[in-house]
Amino acid sequence: MTFYGLALFCAVYALAVASPGPGVAAVVARSLVRGVRGAPASIAGFLVGDLIWFTVAVTGLAALAQAASALFAALKYAGALYLLYVAWRMWMTPAMTADVVPDARADDSSQRPSRLFLGSLALTMGNPKTMVFFLALLPTVVHLEALSVAGFAEIAGVITVVLPAVLGAYVLAAARARRVLQTPRALKLVSRSGATVMAGAAIAVARG
Repeated sequence: MTFYGLALFCAVYALAVASPGPGVAAVVARSLVRGVRGAPASIAGFLVGDLIWFTVAVTGLAALAQAASALFAALKYAGALYLLYVAWRMWMTPAMTADVVPDARADDSSQRPSRLFLGSLALTMGNPKTMVFFLALLPTVVHLEALSVAGFAEIAGVITVVLPAVLGAYVLAAARARRVLQTPRALKLVSRSGATVMAGAAIAVARG
């Protein structure tokens, strides 16, 4: 790919990742409650999901993906159910200040890296926003039919760098905001607000 084409994709993709949607809502809501704990595994799920959708678009499997509507509908609802489950856990978890080590939550199965990864992956695979970008918008920015192996690797590299950087910035900003709130009452309000946002994201995914 030319430098201009790669830069154009980088800019468009960064805006797409940063724009409000179920993924961003999930990252921000969770980080407001949990801080940076578990964020790498969660972001990794979003990254792998985007790379899968990019591969589907490039290899000409878009028609197959559209034909397998039942499968992606199942993934969509699985992602929505995951968000609802996380929202419920946020609502029910007792408020704790940021400087307290949450020993009681150390064994929380919902916070295992594998579950965070799979939950984010399911959410990405069923996220209408992600589907629209890779199956509809991407072909207007990149000539997929003429994309070489080197070009594929270059774009995959951009995705691998941009998505963690953008979502990581959201995580750090939300975690920083959380540290300002040191009273149990404030943290409880944040937890309930995060749970509400997460539930709203679940509804958006299910209705998308």
